[in-house]
Amino acid sequence: MRLRAIIAFVFLTFFYNALTQVKRIGAMKITHAIKIDGNLDEQDWLTAPEATDFITNTPVFGNPASQKTIVKILYDNSAIYIGAYLYDSVRLIRKQLTARDVIDRQDADVFIIGFDTYHDKQNAFSFRLTAAGVQGDSRESQNGNNNGGIVNDVTWDAVWESKVSIKNDGWVAEVRIPFSAIRFPKKDIQDWGINFGRLIRRKNELSLWNPEDPAISGDVNQWGELTGLKNIRPPVRLSFLPYLSGGFRKSPTVNGTVTEYLKSGGMDVKYGLNESFTLDMTLVPDFAQVQSDNVFLNLTPFEVKFDDYRPFFTEGTELFNKSGLFYSRRIGARPSGADAILNFASGNPIYTIEKNPGITRLYNATKFSGRTDHNLGIGVLNSVSAPMYAKLRNIATGIDSSVLTEPLTNYNIIVFDKSLAHRSSVSFTNTNVLRKGNDRNANVSSIDISLFDKENNHNFLLTGKYSDIWGNAGSANGFSSQSSYSKVSGLYRYGAGAGVISDKFDPNDLGYLAVNNAFDFGGSVGYYKTRATPHFLNHSYAVSFDNRFLYKPFAWTDLQIKTRAFFLFHNFWDLSVNFETKPFWYKDYYEPRTNGKLLQRAPYYYLEFNGSTDSRKKVFFRYLLGGAVSSLTANKFWTSQVFFRYRFNDRLQLTAEMDIQQEPGNFGYSFRQMNGNPVISMRNIKTNTSVISAQYGFNQRMNWSVRMRHNWTFLDNTNFYNLNDDGSLNEMPFVNGKNKNTNYFNIDMFYTWDFLLGSRLTLAWKNALGTNVMLDPYSETKYLKNFSDMFTNPHSNEITLKIVYYLDYLKLQRRHS
Repeated sequence: MRLRAIIAFVFLTFFYNALTQVKRIGAMKITHAIKIDGNLDEQDWLTAPEATDFITNTPVFGNPASQKTIVKILYDNSAIYIGAYLYDSVRLIRKQLTARDVIDRQDADVFIIGFDTYHDKQNAFSFRLTAAGVQGDSRESQNGNNNGGIVNDVTWDAVWESKVSIKNDGWVAEVRIPFSAIRFPKKDIQDWGINFGRLIRRKNELSLWNPEDPAISGDVNQWGELTGLKNIRPPVRLSFLPYLSGGFRKSPTVNGTVTEYLKSGGMDVKYGLNESFTLDMTLVPDFAQVQSDNVFLNLTPFEVKFDDYRPFFTEGTELFNKSGLFYSRRIGARPSGADAILNFASGNPIYTIEKNPGITRLYNATKFSGRTDHNLGIGVLNSVSAPMYAKLRNIATGIDSSVLTEPLTNYNIIVFDKSLAHRSSVSFTNTNVLRKGNDRNANVSSIDISLFDKENNHNFLLTGKYSDIWGNAGSANGFSSQSSYSKVSGLYRYGAGAGVISDKFDPNDLGYLAVNNAFDFGGSVGYYKTRATPHFLNHSYAVSFDNRFLYKPFAWTDLQIKTRAFFLFHNFWDLSVNFETKPFWYKDYYEPRTNGKLLQRAPYYYLEFNGSTDSRKKVFFRYLLGGAVSSLTANKFWTSQVFFRYRFNDRLQLTAEMDIQQEPGNFGYSFRQMNGNPVISMRNIKTNTSVISAQYGFNQRMNWSVRMRHNWTFLDNTNFYNLNDDGSLNEMPFVNGKNKNTNYFNIDMFYTWDFLLGSRLTLAWKNALGTNVMLDPYSETKYLKNFSDMFTNPHSNEITLKIVYYLDYLKLQRRHS
């Protein structure tokens, strides 16, 4: 009995040491290039160092992988080569065709490569390849404002070669990643962080060469090492991406349909200044072929923040976002005076609008970014937008007037980010916006410090920001500061923090901040069971609170408490239960939209259930059910969301989702009286959003997608109130004509073909309902009636064709030599 115990103890000790020990693999240099054909039959592959003995990360951490994987690595003067033999039963390999980078939760087996080239355990390049040959790549970086949380930038696209082949006993992935595609320090001998991963989709099994314990914060900090890279001297990194695009747009107006012929041409340039730094430039950029915004009726006092789908402003910009001061949609946004033109024309019937641009055209944009040998990250982004003019015509005289709606503007951001030991970092960010005419200029600076202890258990975060606004429109300056402590690893995790935002702090010329003039402090505690139990693969519980005040004048506003429970079952279904409450009457200083005014709001209690089924199945279902009650019996809220996906085969899948919300007894701002006092209304708000989309993959480089979205909001006022100074309400006579019935509809269809490495052809069709078409809010009160009648309103149509061609300087040089 004692002998068995000793043997078990020795085995467990050995296995634990195997899990916690950092694995290393040596780099082997070769003298000639490897042919990328999906076969590992060259002599160099036979003698290359091997990475084996993968360990499962999910669904259960710490077990030997169910299938054998052998990874080999080579390099020469221009590239690094990865060859992987992934053993498996051929009939069980999953090979769904998807668009590039659309890999997560798809029905495909995946091989993953990760390089931490500066070995700072914070920043990395990731490359993924599916068994169908579809590529995916991303850049990972640690977010200084999120206790070291990882930001995964999938919009970053590198140009690299890959090939897969199916064998009798598995599949092979062969990859060539040129040194020009990544960045690394200038050293004669280098050691990189490295890891390899393999996803076996039918089992939902992710196994890794060097284990990443989910109970430990971070992933790049748990990678293995690639040692002995010698004398890497990458070639000149210079590439050109010229483009041509053309098409037409038909838009409905009050004076009939206007047809515009669209034509554009420009170029993106990437130039590697050295091994570490890259200069990216775009000249006369064209951003027409991106997904349409998810527009809706905004009933809040805050600006809506939309995602950016423009590649230049999303790709490789993780350094610029570290302080949270960069909202790329500010660049090339809707001209600030466009709405004033619409309002002027609607109030002056003798004028018609001949032209009123909806976006601001850019002259150019430039990015400079990289890291020094001492792990100092440097980033500079600059963009110049063109002045935009609207044209008004006087119907009586026939004379046109040109009105400036957006001046010539220069946007600039600079970042210095120093990576320290143990995942710690300190960074400085400055944004600057200068407008011609000196109407309004802005400068915002931030210092962000994130410190981890040696054991990676605790994090201290401190940030300080300062904004300065000046110009003819006036001047103001303000500040913001946050500090927090968190235990980020282990079974029990907790934290506390406080923050202050002054009433004059304003980063919104190049950043995004919904609310200033606030002070808050809060905390959280959670239990995170990352190991499997008889009932769950993993589960967690967390509770947090946030106590908020107005900064000036200092006054309490509200206390919010949140709880969450998450369960992942052994059948890969999951369930979350969320509860949120503001248990006391609280003060809303923002909804009245008038300085010095507040609205007293009633306590509420919100309960939500959401979850999903096994995403490996052909039929996948995701749901959300939530409801809230208030101490005011009329004030209720409920929401339901349903997402459905059906995968017909490895090429075609269809998704449909519906989001329904209803809030009878909602209190909110309605309009302003002649004396300037706000009027609050109680109203019944109904919102339905439906999205249907389909994707078809012709092969690993050609795909088609279509997306149709409809959003309907119906606001039915029931009572109107005068707002008292203490935030209470006095009912006033009913006001007619304040209901709203708003529809937004659009279809986006894209056909893309990556006909050569780095080169793409895109054919796009966009259809949209006329801007903010409002159907009758008194007769058209039902969703289906609105949906059907919407098609009788005029729609805009746009068809464009864009060709981007990748030109590599070295290949051009070889052709002419």
